[in-house]
Amino acid sequence: MRCLPLLLQLLLCFASSIEGKIFERCELAKLLKNYGLDGYRGYSLADWVCMAFYESGFDTKIVRPEANGSTSNGIFQINSYLWCEDYKRFKPNICQMHCSDLLTSYIRDDVACAMRIVQGPKGLGAWKKWKKNCEGEDVDIWLKGCEL
Repeated sequence: MRCLPLLLQLLLCFASSIEGKIFERCELAKLLKNYGLDGYRGYSLADWVCMAFYESGFDTKIVRPEANGSTSNGIFQINSYLWCEDYKRFKPNICQMHCSDLLTSYIRDDVACAMRIVQGPKGLGAWKKWKKNCEGEDVDIWLKGCEL
């Protein structure tokens, strides 16, 4: 009987980590820095934060249907057509994950997949909203006031 409260605490902790989350700007910046995105492939941490804002508003549980039947998922809006598995039809699943993995508060897998995407010839330009809203802009404002 003494183990029951501990088991309950562990289950509640696990459940809270699999739920989606809307990150605060500086909270996300610190996390992305810890995961190695600052300077990755020549893009600043501010570029990554700017992209995440315009793609999802820092919300990990966003799923957007696309015209081709695919979905864009999570904080970076990673598309199911190439990058993750949604079981709708055969796809490459280049990041070797289920799309639902991108919808949790645990974003290490999102970052790993984004790192694979940015290695492609378009770089961060693979995200149209980054190209439209962040590329060539003063993105340093996305880190203003953050203690990194």
